[in-house]
Amino acid sequence: MKALIQRVSRASVKVDGDEVASIGAGLLVLLGIGEGDTPEQTDRLADKVRALRVFDDADGRMNDPLGQRDVLCISQFTLYGDVRKSNRPSYVEAARPEAAKPLYVRFCDRLEASRGVFGARMQVELVNDGPVTLLIEIENPSR
Repeated sequence: MKALIQRVSRASVKVDGDEVASIGAGLLVLLGIGEGDTPEQTDRLADKVRALRVFDDADGRMNDPLGQRDVLCISQFTLYGDVRKSNRPSYVEAARPEAAKPLYVRFCDRLEASRGVFGARMQVELVNDGPVTLLIEIENPSR
């Protein structure tokens, strides 16, 4: 399971030109779910995101966790795109939609995150704050 985390001043997502979610200051999470990923991994990743100390404290240092800030989560199977052997990405390591969607919903629920539309072609807009961008991966021991 992989997540690209961006600290944002604001972010929004549209589907077919209609805004389906938006947040103020907080985190934009692009979530990739791999073949064989588990609910336990989902919970570990959500808890890790909640605990990340990537916000400025009173002294201006990145030392504060998410707290009451917003989260927008977008399903992003392309995080599993493999281009080692060609210029066309292979997505064989990405979970099938029927396995990925329940884990995506679980992740969003655990973080009380706003969300995009699973499986839809989305337009994501964001204003990076910092910029702060992290890639987090929770290894699946079965892979």
